[in-house]
Amino acid sequence: MPSQPVRSVRRTVRVAAPAHVVYGMLADAPRWPVLLPSYVHVERMDFDGAGETLLAWEFQDGRVRSSRLRRTLRPQAHCVDFEQDDPAWPGDTVAGSWSVEPDGAERSLVTLWQQTPNAPANAPAGPDGLDADTAGWLARLREAAERWDRLDELLLAFEERMRVEGPAELVYDFLYRVEDWPELLPHVDGSSVREDRPGTQVVVLDTAAAGAGFAAGPDDGAAGFETVRLCFPHAGRIVFKETAPPAPLTAHSGEWSLVPDESGLTVVCAHRVLLGEEPLEAALGAGALPVDARRQVRERLGRESRQTLRLAKWHAESPVRRLRQG
Repeated sequence: MPSQPVRSVRRTVRVAAPAHVVYGMLADAPRWPVLLPSYVHVERMDFDGAGETLLAWEFQDGRVRSSRLRRTLRPQAHCVDFEQDDPAWPGDTVAGSWSVEPDGAERSLVTLWQQTPNAPANAPAGPDGLDADTAGWLARLREAAERWDRLDELLLAFEERMRVEGPAELVYDFLYRVEDWPELLPHVDGSSVREDRPGTQVVVLDTAAAGAGFAAGPDDGAAGFETVRLCFPHAGRIVFKETAPPAPLTAHSGEWSLVPDESGLTVVCAHRVLLGEEPLEAALGAGALPVDARRQVRERLGRESRQTLRLAKWHAESPVRRLRQG
């Protein structure tokens, strides 16, 4: 049989960031969801110091796609070699490498090389799909990396915790059934849920974001924000990411997790946020500074998380109280 033809693409871009910074972003894959728009979640399955296996979920064209990556990290050379199972064409593997070369003290040349066997003629990505994917990856990486000297100011991570003396199954049920939240949570006015396959939800929540000082829709009232949620019931986890968060947020991802112990559990809601760099006055009012954005984002997301946690606690503990009273 004739060998299958191979498509190969190599592109290089200049990035206004030091080589070690760009390599660090490439190597730290679990942080991609807050830095790169398409990624919802990246899970490191194993790591031996050089080689690793990742599971990655991306949201593109209204769909969630998962893939497995096998990577070899070469920090001394600022290179990452990879193989990725192609989610668009089952059975195909995209192989390639990233290389980062210094271009002065605070600039880099970043090269992405990728190759894959030719897809069928009717493949959805089309003949130029790999080239477009390569160019898009480089553009997103450059945009993220060129914020490198401001990331400490723009990145924000925090969590809210609540102790629950009730079954973990009831807590998880409350968090999973997001379609019921408008009747229970004061900051949620409406919701719609699409679950194309079990455990993968695309949710639109109508929330009163404008009342908390965030940008809202044209009517300055409740705004519909789309969130992708990956639900792992056996692990007691729900990972989420807003696809287009309101200003001043550029990215917002996080996770609900249940941590059981001998007498109950602790429910944790973790948030990871990247603030935007556009003028803050449009979102927060005249004279707003980055420190104001951090404070308001922390207050609003923390308040909403605590409201949800309190309702989850009530949902889980009420049946226990009734049984004890009976």
